[in-house]
Amino acid sequence: MSLAPLLDAAPAIPLHAFAAMAAFFLGMIQLTAPKGTLPHRVLGWVWVALMLVVALSSFWIHQIRLVGPWSPIHLLSIFALVMLALGVIAARSRNVRRHKITMVSIFFGALVIAGLFTFMPGRIMHTLIFGS
Repeated sequence: MSLAPLLDAAPAIPLHAFAAMAAFFLGMIQLTAPKGTLPHRVLGWVWVALMLVVALSSFWIHQIRLVGPWSPIHLLSIFALVMLALGVIAARSRNVRRHKITMVSIFFGALVIAGLFTFMPGRIMHTLIFGS
């Protein structure tokens, strides 16, 4: 395993990947730690910031081109941005149920499921883990 394929890629790709990995691990902590505490709120804001980096940086990644420079992954980024806003609004309005559903959906949809697709043959993360 070598980080070279990731570090040799265009700058948006390692930024996107490292932010996604950090968001994944922080999200795991958030899902299992006590809710409503000061640490949960602080780490929640850090997680939102990381997810903003993940979603926004994806707009400079054009490895898969289906419609001009865009792919269905970019629709997921728009979805993640909208859901992040809705999740923060839900938390700020103390709608715990909506906040939980929104944030868990972002975690599994934008990090877990989308993350699994990065390990498909031909993708940088596949090369990083399994070699060329």
